[in-house]
Amino acid sequence: MTVLILTCQQDVTADMVVAELNGAGVPLLRLDPADFPGGIALSGEYADGAFEGHLRVGDRRVSTREVRSVWVRRPGDPGSSAAEPSAWLTEESSQALYGMLDATGTRWMNRPDAARRARRKPWQLRVAQHSGLPVPATLITTVPGAARDFAARFGDLVVKPVSGTHPTDPPMAVPTTRIAPDTDFSAVAFGPTLLQRRIAKSADIRLTAVGDRLLAARKPAVPDAEDVDVRFAPSTGPWRPVTTPPRVAEAVRAYLRQAELAYGAFDFAEDADGVWWFLECNQSGQFGFVELDTGQPIARALAEWLAREDAGPATR
Repeated sequence: MTVLILTCQQDVTADMVVAELNGAGVPLLRLDPADFPGGIALSGEYADGAFEGHLRVGDRRVSTREVRSVWVRRPGDPGSSAAEPSAWLTEESSQALYGMLDATGTRWMNRPDAARRARRKPWQLRVAQHSGLPVPATLITTVPGAARDFAARFGDLVVKPVSGTHPTDPPMAVPTTRIAPDTDFSAVAFGPTLLQRRIAKSADIRLTAVGDRLLAARKPAVPDAEDVDVRFAPSTGPWRPVTTPPRVAEAVRAYLRQAELAYGAFDFAEDADGVWWFLECNQSGQFGFVELDTGQPIARALAEWLAREDAGPATR
């Protein structure tokens, strides 16, 4: 049985899991959907009440019956590497590739439909609230008056993109930025703006969820720093392992169930009272930087989940 990994060629995070699978002797096939059609071929036949399909990459041919799990890590858009790419070719290729894999009934990390929905920040915040995670007051608006009223009520704010990244190639990270309550909000009329009450955090928390397994790490923060985005703030030391509070663990697992995710990288801000405030969940987030600092076996946990033979629930 083969683990199928869908990701781009340059993906260090995937490399870490591939090394674990290779070390365990688990067969795998790694491919980028951007190379389909062309470098990747597929065929699937429905006849006489049965389905038979296969994928071929170079000299490697894998039957869909042999796929034990699929890890959708950071794949390119199907058809995007074709000699004559088009929106039509991408749609046709996506329907064929993902549709055929979905028809196998295999286990996904994460299922494409669930992953696409899980990227939507407003949806994330609602699921987090329903799951019992504390969520900072948040406004998403194109109405300047609403932004001014929100600032008057909550004072110290941060602004962040609704979608997370700027659509450049490669994608450009847009930092979460602290803003003053007397900011001129007239520009929000030209595009959706996400404003959020700033949490005076004592630490950043990254919790990596792999099925039922939760691996959390903590990094101290300067409570009143101007640089509020941990990706861009000056380092205050390495990430260290931390135990997930039982109430947070229960809420995170509820979030995963509702979102139908087998994997999620959760970001929290810990305040002076030790409360973990939910900021976001990245359904394909990186973990290598945390593993390198903490030694937590995140890549191994992913490899073990992908290598499992059982047909239990997809998020366990």
